Amino acid sequence: MARKKKEPECKTIPAWLISFGDLMSLVLTFFILLFSMGTISLEKFHMVIKGFTEYLGGRKVFYEEKVLKQSNIPTEFKNMYPRIKNKRRKLMKNLAEIKAMLKKQGVNAEVVAHGSIVRLRVNTDKMFPPGSDKPYKLALPLLQEICKKLKITEFPLTIEGHTDNTPIRGGRFKDNVELSLARALSVLKIFLKCGYPKDLMHVRGYGPYRPIAPNTTPQGRAKNRRVEFVIETKDY
Repeated sequence: MARKKKEPECKTIPAWLISFGDLMSLVLTFFILLFSMGTISLEKFHMVIKGFTEYLGGRKVFYEEKVLKQSNIPTEFKNMYPRIKNKRRKLMKNLAEIKAMLKKQGVNAEVVAHGSIVRLRVNTDKMFPPGSDKPYKLALPLLQEICKKLKITEFPLTIEGHTDNTPIRGGRFKDNVELSLARALSVLKIFLKCGYPKDLMHVRGYGPYRPIAPNTTPQGRAKNRRVEFVIETKDY
């Protein structure tokens, strides 16, 4: 009688395969979770763009009741960035008026723009007595008018004092750096009374160390005796 063949026994699953299967399940779950978290909310996206656009002065073209009904909301940028463009344009217009006003009073001034920095350079010969930080009485209305013109745009402002290289003899200032800083502080006080925001103003005194002309001639030294109004228009 023939002997029956034994049926082959089922091989057991390797232990590592169970752990590997669990790992793959966890990885799949992790990526599903990432996908669900990364889904863009159209409503929130449009609300963010709306707020950003209106902050920059753009037109209010987003309407909450339409956000979920359509995915393509037209955005009009006709009036985009008016704060940046209009304030800068207004500033340059006011600086031109200041320069013309000072010229009528015999005060030399110039406007220099480089990138986001705009400088109004005002000669101090008719603003301050030699070696003094107290403005002439006739100069006070001019400084107040400069403040009124600049206050309209309210850009961050640094008031810099500069002198020529002629040494100071006598007086209460030991050198030109102290004198230049004291003059800048005097202008700052006038601007504070005028109403310019104090948190937007700073002062610096450079004395003779930042000349814009050679100190070898009277004309060059006169040009270096100045107060500069340094206006920062970046991000505004």
